[in-house]
Amino acid sequence: MSIVGATSQAVGLRVGDTQLEAPVVLAPMAGITNRAFRRLCRQAGAGLYVSEMVTSRALVERNATTLDMVTFAADENPRSLQLYGVDPAVMHQAVRLVVDENRADHIDLNFGCPVPKVTRRGGGSALPWKVDLFQAVVDGAIRAANGRVPISVKMRMGIDDNHLTYLEAGRIAAELGVAWIALHARTALQFYSGQADWSAIARLKEHLAHVGHPTCPVLGNGDIWTAQDALAMVEQTGADGVVVGRGCLGRPWLFAQLAAAFAGQPIPPDPRLPEVLSTLRQHAQLLCMEFGEVKGCRDIRKHMAWYLKGFRVRQPIRAALGTVSTLEELDSLLAQVDTDQDFNADVASGPRGRTSPQRQVALPDHWLDSRLCDAPTAARLLAEDEAAASQHAISGG
Repeated sequence: MSIVGATSQAVGLRVGDTQLEAPVVLAPMAGITNRAFRRLCRQAGAGLYVSEMVTSRALVERNATTLDMVTFAADENPRSLQLYGVDPAVMHQAVRLVVDENRADHIDLNFGCPVPKVTRRGGGSALPWKVDLFQAVVDGAIRAANGRVPISVKMRMGIDDNHLTYLEAGRIAAELGVAWIALHARTALQFYSGQADWSAIARLKEHLAHVGHPTCPVLGNGDIWTAQDALAMVEQTGADGVVVGRGCLGRPWLFAQLAAAFAGQPIPPDPRLPEVLSTLRQHAQLLCMEFGEVKGCRDIRKHMAWYLKGFRVRQPIRAALGTVSTLEELDSLLAQVDTDQDFNADVASGPRGRTSPQRQVALPDHWLDSRLCDAPTAARLLAEDEAAASQHAISGG
């Protein structure tokens, strides 16, 4: 399943009986990868488009908001969702619910979120430090799926440079039979700052081969801003595909470029400003169709700076776009933009979204004292997980 060379024909990834046309996965992003944004990306190009991360406990408790988040459009195929959890039994129940009720064709397990409200409860990128807990959560999910739905994992290199977990976690996941492993080549401490260490992706590939799992696919994540970046990552690391997060913010057409690149075809050029504004307007329309005009327009506001990055837009218009409340108002503001502008690749193809590091990773008390999860720690995690679910906490990263 590996891709060799910058213009090679990609074999792609398989999700159950479905062969993906391109080895490209949209990373789950809280408040971003809802049905509207996934539709916009699907229209652009081939790949697997994952839902926002949801908590396994909230799903088991059938929280209405959570159930809506894992409800897919009729034409979404394959349907992919990401689950987060710290309790193996609850994760087992959540996966069983998804499988028995035919809610998805693929489930990804989150072990990469660096957000403090997740890591301080032992979840996300903090969890693989406890090797027994990590193994139990992944095993619980795979046993619940029972081969009917593929399970993958997404993780980071570790908590920080002194507490790396990705090689051991990768081995455990491969031994348990995951469909693939996606590695964001940063630590939790880095958050989204600095440069992703792509060499870690290559090391994970080499490690899996060394411990007897050479066919387990590894997907690379981190600092893919252009299609050329994706090809470079694959060529340098031997990754079997890529996971794209912040690189597609305000640029859903990136998936068309990625699909072409992996097919060895000419990469479509970036759009001029009129096409960008048309995509922005379509995004707003889709959000309004999903959530109603009030919520939809409120949601599109955070996307404005991403779509307009690198373009000249008068400050009063930019400010007004950040408070837009109706589609009519949006149309009026967009009509005032000077559209005779080409895409500024130097500015707009660089980092977007969050870039600041964490000052320190929020962890449960004494989390780093041992690689094993003792009974008191497990009980505390369970209690905090239950408390968070009672507040209908939904997080992502």
